[in-house]
Amino acid sequence: MTPTKIVAAWSIDPRLERAHAHARNNEVLQAQLLYQAVLRDHPSCTPAARALAAFAQDRDDFDQACSLLTAALKHAPEDTAVLLSLAQVLWQLGLIDDALRVFESIVKLDPNHHVAWLLLADIRDISGNADGALRARYQAVSRAQAQGQWVNRESTDSAMLEVVMRNIEQLRKGERQAYFDSYQNLRDSYGGAAFARVEHALNGYLGEWDATPPDSRQRPKFFYFPDLPQGPYHDPMLHSWAPALREAWLDIRQEAVDLLALDRDFESFLGLKPGQSREGYVGGANPNAAWDAYFFYRHGKRYDENNLRCPKTSAALDAVELCHVARQAPEVCFSVLRPQSTIVAHYGVTNTRLVMHLPLIVPRGCALNIIGAGEHHWREGELMMFDDTFQHEAWNNSDEPRLIVLMDCWNPHLTELERLAVRQVVEAIDSVQN
Repeated sequence: MTPTKIVAAWSIDPRLERAHAHARNNEVLQAQLLYQAVLRDHPSCTPAARALAAFAQDRDDFDQACSLLTAALKHAPEDTAVLLSLAQVLWQLGLIDDALRVFESIVKLDPNHHVAWLLLADIRDISGNADGALRARYQAVSRAQAQGQWVNRESTDSAMLEVVMRNIEQLRKGERQAYFDSYQNLRDSYGGAAFARVEHALNGYLGEWDATPPDSRQRPKFFYFPDLPQGPYHDPMLHSWAPALREAWLDIRQEAVDLLALDRDFESFLGLKPGQSREGYVGGANPNAAWDAYFFYRHGKRYDENNLRCPKTSAALDAVELCHVARQAPEVCFSVLRPQSTIVAHYGVTNTRLVMHLPLIVPRGCALNIIGAGEHHWREGELMMFDDTFQHEAWNNSDEPRLIVLMDCWNPHLTELERLAVRQVVEAIDSVQN
């Protein structure tokens, strides 16, 4: 049985539509009288309250507008349209801190409220919070464009066009300054020449040149660093710490096997919750196909308890020069590809980081495949390293789990100074965009 939808009494009051019609015809007095009558009989009628508040603003009676909107919020505290009107009135009254709080509550209630984000950016600028303004401006533009709006003049409301274009230009300049400033300390200390490749990569990220990799198989989802040796597979021994990691593989495997025997602390590598669809990520003949992981680090966070449970593995990782980027890297885990499971072809985020595999248990019928470059068949105890910005997939066609150590590592073809700069640039991008 379909539940009965409750209709607010004011929504079917004919006087409300007549008031709207008068307002559209700029017949202010007639509209006001009708709105007042509706609001008197239906105190929860937020459209009437907002209309009367707008009329009050037009005659510079901001106190009356504020009173009307505050009263309306008692009936509809999460009505973003009322909140937006109130924030603008508070701004006009010079109550900047109060207006800020209301704008912030709007975008928390509705993260895709593009106009509220733009106004929040402007008021943060006024408050001297340039970094906060840049973040709000990014949210406004990126969220709108993700929905097909503000992409160009044709996708932008003409009434908003000038404001949107101004904010897009402010965003472009603000991002550029923030990202180049992020490693200015390094340029001051070591000179600009050491960072010429970083600057070129950042210019590409900002769209100042076409940063599409020349190899059609390679499509980083986030950040492309040109001028590095090409190709999907790289020699793991380019890292000075690789031999020691390889030597520890039997101890590492024993801890991994012990964990897998219990098989209770592995989680979806993809971060999927129980019941969420794996379609488009994991497939295969197994109806419960899965790619699971036991994390030592994830998105840059160290999992202390997991490290304590595997002391030999943890000690081996402590001896490795991990790729540390706040909230991003490293990603280090025991990676389990379940029987009869396939990881669907996908691209990684950046070629400034490569992926190292230390195979621990590899049944027959398992492989990594770089699309267009051929398969790699893991061998237990043999390190391999590849650039995951090349489209790749993996499969386990056996009836046993495949188990490897999977970890981020710096691209060894970056200099030490370039690694420092990339880290600071990526952290600056993350700060603006999140």
